[in-house]
Amino acid sequence: MQLEQKNIIIAGGTSGIGLAAVKYFIEQGANIVAIGKSNENDLPHSNQQLQWIFGDLRKEETIQHAIQVCIEHYKKIDGLLHVAGGSGRTFGDGPLHELTEEGWEKTFQLNATTTMLTNKAVLNVLLYQKSTGSIVNIASVLATHPSAHFFSTHSYAASKAAIIGLSKSAAAYYAQQNIRINVISPGLVDTPMAARAKGNEAIMDFIKTKQTLDGGRISQPQDIVGMAAFLLSDQSKFITGQEILIDGGWAISDGQFKS
Repeated sequence: MQLEQKNIIIAGGTSGIGLAAVKYFIEQGANIVAIGKSNENDLPHSNQQLQWIFGDLRKEETIQHAIQVCIEHYKKIDGLLHVAGGSGRTFGDGPLHELTEEGWEKTFQLNATTTMLTNKAVLNVLLYQKSTGSIVNIASVLATHPSAHFFSTHSYAASKAAIIGLSKSAAAYYAQQNIRINVISPGLVDTPMAARAKGNEAIMDFIKTKQTLDGGRISQPQDIVGMAAFLLSDQSKFITGQEILIDGGWAISDGQFKS
């Protein structure tokens, strides 16, 4: 099994990519501490391989609680998958000329700040343990390959670009300690955050020409979690500082929309 005896914290594990990762990583032999906002979803029950933490990842005590639980149950930490984040549309994110200060700040808190807090906390544990480890952060294809017509949330794109910059610079700094940090940038994924796009026929027609693989479709969380498991496993022990796009062809496709 790819992740056998790996102890991994998943930040943002109660829906979408994070919940898919919880289930897949357990199948691959990992022990998981998963963090989420609430237990309202139909979640797997806690067991010998899975512990749940519910809290706000914008607050440092949430990741510290997860670390404490991981050490208590599994003795050490081997990796972190940071999925948590979200859209800032309701706070005023949008095109730059319309972007509100609240939209900017709260979108960065949801995406960049939470990533910084979890990465910092887990890095400190790995350094204290004097052990190798792997961190995988989830960004977005929009950080480097914008799509102006339908996806014009500029604070979101900037916050995801910040995750890429943080990950690459930290990867360079901690490589000598054999701590690896990589990024996965998905295209449009079938998660709760994609509800607006999924309900818009014009956007879905556009996606058919933008994410052209497999007949042109929105991606599924299962398209992402295999790569995350690989990057957290010993099979990728010579890979660090990389951004891997899993976007169905988004970055290399023009995309067509009806004006």
